[in-house]
Amino acid sequence: MNSRAIAIIGGLLALWMSAGRWVFGIGGSLTWWYVPTIGLLYAGLCIWIAARVRITRERGRRTGRSTIVSLVLSWVCAVGFGFAVPDRTEDGLASIIGHLAGSAFGDEMAIALCNPLGIVAFTLAIFALAFAHVDARDPKPEIEEYEGEGQVPTHPLA
Repeated sequence: MNSRAIAIIGGLLALWMSAGRWVFGIGGSLTWWYVPTIGLLYAGLCIWIAARVRITRERGRRTGRSTIVSLVLSWVCAVGFGFAVPDRTEDGLASIIGHLAGSAFGDEMAIALCNPLGIVAFTLAIFALAFAHVDARDPKPEIEEYEGEGQVPTHPLA
């Protein structure tokens, strides 16, 4: 997976999560809270993941399946979060789902889904970062690669 694509998609999704409601005409005052808290943090996480993927490639290793799957699942949850997150309008709290459904029940259900989707999106992004870090590590040496073949290696701090 290309590290530039990860950074670009992560930045776009961070913008979607924090200010995507403005596209549908229901942006409000909560956007000013979402941008620095949700948007910048998610963008920073995705840029950090992109940097770790780049390091993995520079070391001649492949990005693992676990990194890619967790990142893509995080992106799916981020898209869902952008549809469900409410903003304050003249009519009260409104979300894209409620706006498209045209009912107060849609807004209530969207707000109920918003927090779990956001938590899972951030958690999966953190998992992807951890997996990307592991992908770039040097492999553990085999027991035969130590000086005394067949002996238990000494601890490096001993």
